Amino acid sequence: MADLLRPRTSTAARLRSLIATAADTNQPLVLPGCYDALGARLIEQADFDVVYMTGFGTTASLLGRPDVGLLGLGEMVDNARRIVDVVDVPVVADADTGYGNAINVVRTVAAYERAGVAGIHLEDQVLPKKCGHMDGKQVVDTDEFVAKIAAATAARTDDDFVIIARTDARAPHGLDEAIRRADRSLEAGADVLFVEALEGPDEIAHVAERFRGTPMVFNWAEGGKTPPLTYAEIAELGFAMIIMPIGALLSATKAIQHFLARLRVDGTPAAFADELMGFNEFTDLVGLPEITDLEQRFG
Repeated sequence: MADLLRPRTSTAARLRSLIATAADTNQPLVLPGCYDALGARLIEQADFDVVYMTGFGTTASLLGRPDVGLLGLGEMVDNARRIVDVVDVPVVADADTGYGNAINVVRTVAAYERAGVAGIHLEDQVLPKKCGHMDGKQVVDTDEFVAKIAAATAARTDDDFVIIARTDARAPHGLDEAIRRADRSLEAGADVLFVEALEGPDEIAHVAERFRGTPMVFNWAEGGKTPPLTYAEIAELGFAMIIMPIGALLSATKAIQHFLARLRVDGTPAAFADELMGFNEFTDLVGLPEITDLEQRFG
């Protein structure tokens, strides 16, 4: 957990090192998704090495709406900044399409870097984009996508800042086109590849073998189009990173629904209060002891 008085230093080099180690050892990084600062704290406290900020979850938490391109750069970066501020581990963030053309991508990279994010993924969907596991996606032409990746790599001020190229071309144009775009994004300087919404074990294995030796992302999208492989299976295929974007969101939503349903019947939580996290336990979790120490020190 990050201290309020800690020095703000870049975590990009640490992320790059973790990715390299994961690729070399066939032990992929697991990146649970969070949509707010509290979730980021919980991920770090559960001893995960990297936090992932999900665009799907950010949209759901801020707007109560689906992930269909409703949030802009400012809202996403503000959320990323709050998440970075409470953890010491690197944060990888969803940067959608870069919020415009290649020139907009330059501004997007600068904004995420200033927020303290260690890496982002950029995709080739048209605006407004959709969640990668929804139907009806469309993508820009290959040259426009490649230009965005090239712009992103040129725009970063920290050479360790990780650029992940995500292509959604599998659904509208087929697997061969998705592979071609992944190839082109590597040539443009991408550090990590992310071929989104692969369907079936054969497709996953084909892409993994095609890019063997290149760090790749496996999107374990809960309920999505990609089969739910085990950690061992994903490791054997050679993926360096596994993101679980919405598991925490779905878990929290189900738990809140359960709480509210019981509250609606009982009128108060008296009958099941012992099932809830204790008040003092929660305030400790979110850092009240640090505030108490600061009050004694300064006030």
